[in-house]
Amino acid sequence: MKSFFDGHGICSDALKASGKKRYVLLSCEIIYREACLLAAESENIVDVNFLPKGLHDMGQEKMSERLQEHITDLDEKGYDAILLGYGRCNNGVAGLTTKKTPLVIPRAHDCITFFFGSQQAYNDYFNSHPGTYFRTTGWSERGDYEDMESQTVMSKLGLDKTYEEYVEMYGQDNAKFIMESMGGWQEKYERITYIRMGLPSDKEYEDLAQQEAQKRNWSFESVDGDLNLLRRLISGNWSVEDFLVVAPGQTIIADDSGKILSICNFS
Repeated sequence: MKSFFDGHGICSDALKASGKKRYVLLSCEIIYREACLLAAESENIVDVNFLPKGLHDMGQEKMSERLQEHITDLDEKGYDAILLGYGRCNNGVAGLTTKKTPLVIPRAHDCITFFFGSQQAYNDYFNSHPGTYFRTTGWSERGDYEDMESQTVMSKLGLDKTYEEYVEMYGQDNAKFIMESMGGWQEKYERITYIRMGLPSDKEYEDLAQQEAQKRNWSFESVDGDLNLLRRLISGNWSVEDFLVVAPGQTIIADDSGKILSICNFS
């Protein structure tokens, strides 16, 4: 006898009659709050799955393997599309593919684009504010995990501390050596910018970001973000300019021509 409910607990006939789509979002937890908000607001049925922050620091091969494992599992669930809450992320999405379900991914180099709402807005800010380190709720509250594979390279190598903290831990001479030979990444930065996304927790994390900037003797700025790109990803409004739609049997490849990401067919 035919079941009244499908495997997801949703009435299939009623869902088809309503015209609603069923999507699943596989995403970095960096956009946890924003994605959950938009999924709740969506007219479609949107399931959400989050993976630990920092997968791109594992290297392209390991990140791609981790993502493909989850995508392969989701490919069997009967969704209308699998949405990826990732950018190109050091080519960590290159090689991803499905057999049954379309993949949809924003044309973005990294997740900061999500918070600015478009690649152009991010580029404009980046070009006019070099040396900026960004903070959002996700960057602030989603820390490293005990699982060493999910920890960032900076954390693994101990390069996420200030000069004063190194002095306290290892002494002045050693601290100077660390900063000069291993911790030079901090010299590229001079500012922390907190991106406000209109969330209740923004004020708390904005204050923490300002304190961090003071601690590092950097300047501080806060700007209003834009949910437009994420909203269109989750709602199904996928323009060719801003999104790559990957049909089953195709695979994602990096594209340096300006498109950021493209597709190729299996031979």
